[in-house]
Amino acid sequence: MTAARPPLALGRPLGYTPRRDTGLAAYERVLGRAGLGPVAGVDEAGRGACAGPLVVAAVILKPTRIAAMTELADSKALTAEARNIAYRQIMDAALDWHVVVIPAGDIDRIGLHVCNVAGMRRALAGLVGRPGYVLTDGFPVRGLPAPALAMWKGDQVAACVAAASVVAKVTRDGLMRELHEKFPDYGFFRHKGYSTPAHMRALAQHGPCAEHRMSFVNVRGCRPADVVGAIADEEGASPEFGPALTDLVLDNEQDSGSCYPPGSGQNGPIVDVNDEHGWPTAGFAAMPRGA
Repeated sequence: MTAARPPLALGRPLGYTPRRDTGLAAYERVLGRAGLGPVAGVDEAGRGACAGPLVVAAVILKPTRIAAMTELADSKALTAEARNIAYRQIMDAALDWHVVVIPAGDIDRIGLHVCNVAGMRRALAGLVGRPGYVLTDGFPVRGLPAPALAMWKGDQVAACVAAASVVAKVTRDGLMRELHEKFPDYGFFRHKGYSTPAHMRALAQHGPCAEHRMSFVNVRGCRPADVVGAIADEEGASPEFGPALTDLVLDNEQDSGSCYPPGSGQNGPIVDVNDEHGWPTAGFAAMPRGA
């Protein structure tokens, strides 16, 4: 007599494909199901700025706390007030986090992309525990301590990357406000070192300070033609280089436009001209945990 087969187990099998309706927690949830947790997200702030440091953050979130983070989103899509709220929520929900600050001098000496990649490695190395998987924003990074996936617009689709974006941005904004106290002529507290018209006017008038990235073309040139024209127009002279910058964008907290013509990039023709001649081994300042 043949034994009866046990009834088939009914129910939905475990899936390893993120669902769109699960929000920013989808990737962490799927990777956790696959046994690849905890998942670390890495992102930077200040890559396109022509002054101030590059800040890189790595964050691991507690999966059970992600849904409660009501303000979590890409840092660039948040107001300053919403970012601060999101930052506090991240600190409450973080299983682990680490921040690395790379000064402008190292960017000039070593190169922007090299500093960015090395900063990601250092941020991950600074975590207390080793992640099971790493999500990076934008481009792949070799030599990480765990399997990794580079995600296009990762700070918009993965909670841990969005959290790293917010932590890096809030940390860097605080540093730029401190630099404003040291170098008040440039308005760092407004534009945070990006190439806005107000920043370019100040750069043309005062020249670069110690926190400017001299490897960037618009800093080395110091007086682009449209800035000279704007200054002449503001002083009542006949401009020779086109419309005044004040006609293009207001000089206020939201001053984030470019004084350069369309097609030259969101932050102007910023080009890192250093050769990538090796990986940095010294000169990086790491933020203390809990700062």
